[in-house]
Amino acid sequence: MRYIEMGSTGNRASIIGQGTWKMGEDSTRRRQEIDAIRTGIEAGMTLIDTAEMYADGGAERVVADAIADCRDDVFVVSKVWPTNASYDDTLRAAQGSLARLNREYIDLYLLHWPSSKAPVEETMRAMRTLIADGLIRSVGVSNFSVELMQQAQEALGDTPLTANQLPFHLRRRVIEKEILPYTQQSRVTVMAYSPLGHGDFPEPGSPERQLLDEIAGRYNATAQQIALSWVVSRAGVVAIPKASSLEHVRENAAAADIQLTPDEVRQIDERFPLPEEEYKVRWLG
Repeated sequence: MRYIEMGSTGNRASIIGQGTWKMGEDSTRRRQEIDAIRTGIEAGMTLIDTAEMYADGGAERVVADAIADCRDDVFVVSKVWPTNASYDDTLRAAQGSLARLNREYIDLYLLHWPSSKAPVEETMRAMRTLIADGLIRSVGVSNFSVELMQQAQEALGDTPLTANQLPFHLRRRVIEKEILPYTQQSRVTVMAYSPLGHGDFPEPGSPERQLLDEIAGRYNATAQQIALSWVVSRAGVVAIPKASSLEHVRENAAAADIQLTPDEVRQIDERFPLPEEEYKVRWLG
């Protein structure tokens, strides 16, 4: 496993982590989900992403059980939903997440989406309070444009914006046009969610899949591992795939050890070209 600094915090996390969306929804899968997270941690995936919205806090409870005896060895990310993005509600939401996670602090706390009700400045003011109170250690956002990141950083003052969590995969490269250059220059880590396309992975036999399979053969890997390796080949990018089976968890972790050559990255870039459209902000709340 490889590790990188999250933003400019000095804290390091695995370059491939673990997403928890949909976890905690079905009690019959709870043991399997806990085992999956545990297996990932044992494989070096210490970055764990969750949110109060996932299963109405159920995913946070699953994470709490999975990390019960290794809380100091993981980097936990959680998120406040935009309907809770006012100053007071953000403080309450953080306390709720802390209780469900059974932790004294959250390593990185994000605003899940831009809020249509609460100004960015108000949410970031709450984040500064949470930092001062020691309840969170760093601040981030999710699904933010460059303009909104700049507003967030201005509101945070001396507190650095640590991360922006964004969709990023082979068929969704729009962040490379403006957002990624900005985050790299500003030392803001991009957390790539849905890094395998969330149902939009190249089909077997397609030209795109043939290239991935060809490269995978050189590494005794799968096409999915090559896709993950491509995502984290970008400077300042970590990936948070979600996996429930132990086989897929181990496969995701092993992808971090694949370091594609510049020529292989170029071939993949050419086969999956940048889109023409620009990044569009979606407001929730």
